[in-house]
Amino acid sequence: MAVDWGRARMDLTGISAAGVDEIHWRKGRFLTLVYQINDGIKRLLFVAENREETSLRKFFLWLGPKRSAQIRFICSDMWQPYLNVIAERAPHALNILDRYHIAAKMNQAIDAVRAKETREVRARNRLSKSSLVLKHSRWCLLKRVENLTARQTVKLRELLACNLRTVRAYLLTEQFHFFWEYASAAWAGKFLEQWCAAAMRSRLEPMKKIARMLRTHKPLILNWFEAREQVSLGAVEGLNNRLKANLRRSYGFRTYRAIQVILYHKLGALPEPEHAHRFC
Repeated sequence: MAVDWGRARMDLTGISAAGVDEIHWRKGRFLTLVYQINDGIKRLLFVAENREETSLRKFFLWLGPKRSAQIRFICSDMWQPYLNVIAERAPHALNILDRYHIAAKMNQAIDAVRAKETREVRARNRLSKSSLVLKHSRWCLLKRVENLTARQTVKLRELLACNLRTVRAYLLTEQFHFFWEYASAAWAGKFLEQWCAAAMRSRLEPMKKIARMLRTHKPLILNWFEAREQVSLGAVEGLNNRLKANLRRSYGFRTYRAIQVILYHKLGALPEPEHAHRFC
């Protein structure tokens, strides 16, 4: 009751930047989350069950067309139902694809190449040099170079000395990090096309899949360069991490309504009732 009271009185003025994401809540179940990510105020605005178009559409219906038109930036991942609703309900907002999700897709592609090659090498010869080098190599490839331990640095050096498909996938991913360092969206777009062409020639299907995905969403990816100085684009992932920590601490609560109350209480920045004891 206190949360319902607070949500009905939530201050919704000045929302010009929003972040949309989903989290895995229970087995086969997701939550759609919408955050306010303006400079100076970062909070949870809306929670809905599932990750469908109707889930995000409920947020815009709740916010109203007038306030929806005031949103200038929306940060999201590449989940197509979200992109469809954002284009429909906030056509004037700049939709930015989250850099974190692109990096996560890259890591999944590297891991797929590594796992497949490891299985093939072990099937041929379990004691071969390639098999020994690939063993325990996963985190050497998925972590940034500056975050590697001394042992992982040595392991990575051994990997790079071998002519492996995994190494080619790793080098492509490392090369893509230069994309985010461009100052101009036009030059970044040219780099993106060159990178995608190299990935398509790599004969690595997971990397080719990434290249096709990047080409499909190229305009939205390039929006990142226009918004990076104006919006805290990493705020969505930071808020998600806080939210997941609260979900882990509240493992005894199983219903959507209970989880919704916990999340609003921890991250929603709701106004406090004047007589809170009446809701207890």
